[in-house]
Amino acid sequence: MSPFSTILTHPGSAHKDDFLACCVLLAHHSAPIVRREPTAADLADTAIVVVDVGDSHDPALNNFDHHHLPDDAAPTCALSLVLKSLDLYEDARSFCDWLEPAEWFDCRGPNATAKFLKVPRNAINQLYSPIDGTLQRCFAAKTEHRAGEPLWEMMLQVGDDLVSYLRSLRTRLNFIGQHAILWPLSTAPASETTSHSAVLFMPRTDPLPEEPSSGLDRYVVEQGLNERVVAIISPDRRGTGYGLSRHRDHPRMDFTRIADEPDVHFAHKRGFVAKTSATDPQRLQVLLQLAEA
Repeated sequence: MSPFSTILTHPGSAHKDDFLACCVLLAHHSAPIVRREPTAADLADTAIVVVDVGDSHDPALNNFDHHHLPDDAAPTCALSLVLKSLDLYEDARSFCDWLEPAEWFDCRGPNATAKFLKVPRNAINQLYSPIDGTLQRCFAAKTEHRAGEPLWEMMLQVGDDLVSYLRSLRTRLNFIGQHAILWPLSTAPASETTSHSAVLFMPRTDPLPEEPSSGLDRYVVEQGLNERVVAIISPDRRGTGYGLSRHRDHPRMDFTRIADEPDVHFAHKRGFVAKTSATDPQRLQVLLQLAEA
């Protein structure tokens, strides 16, 4: 993306896509946001990023509108285009489950989005967030937003959080791929060698991440292991042992079965998680066998 000094988006009602697109742009480069119709000079000026208005998608000129795209194009919003220009879109689609529905809602509306999600139309209203509504109304209420103003600073924080999440999670997934081990469940029958018969084990590393379990669920999904993994074992950040948890609440594991083991100091009464002081992989595998329902 070319350097810019101003972000320009449409006047009137604000929507999630233009709001978040501006947030991401602020994380890339601090700039004032103006809300008005663009001129031909604006569209030709790379120092002005034109977002969600102008009928032009031209990344070389920093123009990111989607309204001129054909009706049969895949749902694409202003946020999608900005993320693509920053090489973040593919990871955003992989890591942000809310992005695709947001694209559908902006391009197709609530009825088509409900059909796409296979939920009742009323579910769209039930998921409404007053936080979204208030921020978007505040964004629409002024023609300019500048550094130091509460909303501008909040938008910068939102953008920073999103961009940092995407970049750090990709780094984390690469790290997990270098260290995680897929354990087969030794009690699995031969017919289950590819279905619900494995545990993902993340060994303790030095230094230990602040959240040792971070990204493990996403790693399982990204690696296509969702149909095999029934549990995840990761370092306990509060002790020297490990945490054992069901993957996606799979019923095959019930950790209440190991509650009385001498090296298990916590097992949730619903059976979905347990904590142990054990560190030896063989002992951890024994605990898994005992926990199988």
